[in-house]
Amino acid sequence: VYPGRLMEGAAITAGHELPWVNDRTAVLTSRNKAGVLATLADAGIDVPRSAMLSNPVDESAVVDAVTDLSFPVVVKPNSATRGVGVAKAGDLDSLLGVVDYLDLIHDFRSTGDKSYLIQEFLADARDYRAMVIDGDCVGGVERRLPDDLADGRWKHNVHRGAEAIGVDLPDSHRRLAERVAAELEIPYLGVDLLETDDRLVVTETNARPTVDDAGKYDSGFYDRLAG
Repeated sequence: VYPGRLMEGAAITAGHELPWVNDRTAVLTSRNKAGVLATLADAGIDVPRSAMLSNPVDESAVVDAVTDLSFPVVVKPNSATRGVGVAKAGDLDSLLGVVDYLDLIHDFRSTGDKSYLIQEFLADARDYRAMVIDGDCVGGVERRLPDDLADGRWKHNVHRGAEAIGVDLPDSHRRLAERVAAELEIPYLGVDLLETDDRLVVTETNARPTVDDAGKYDSGFYDRLAG
């Protein structure tokens, strides 16, 4: 898969003929959370209600962005990974405080993507990562916080201590993940799903998904990936 550090990836590609499973375009497409959500929503796929903002913006723009949302809301950098910078704001003052910190970060010229998302918060949702290879869903995991970390926490990123437990994904989840990969035209894709009592939504995708144990997925996982 094309490196997450795009500058290094370009240098490596220039000097070697490498058969990337996912190329630079695929990685950039998936990394742009707002672009993914807009593409999927346009295709009729359910995604969290979201507003995208790009600094610098006036405070009034932030207030207008949440007019149709109910608190709490989730604030998420547009192109970060592993749950970095994701916060939950329970009221408007808290939201504006989080945005103040984003403003400080985005003041640095070296900050590349200065956009962020404000999204509806789906309470008590089950969190799944479905894996798709060449159009077929090859299984998935449910991400859960262990009991000793669950109190007062709501993010299920594995890099923040959550456990990825292999599960038998329902057919509806598999077909949805396959549809997402087809819409984005990405061969190898992790599709993040949140399921509540009445909704199954796509929250993000990852064209460089972590696989800690192929045994959590369908048999022949690595053979499919290598093929």
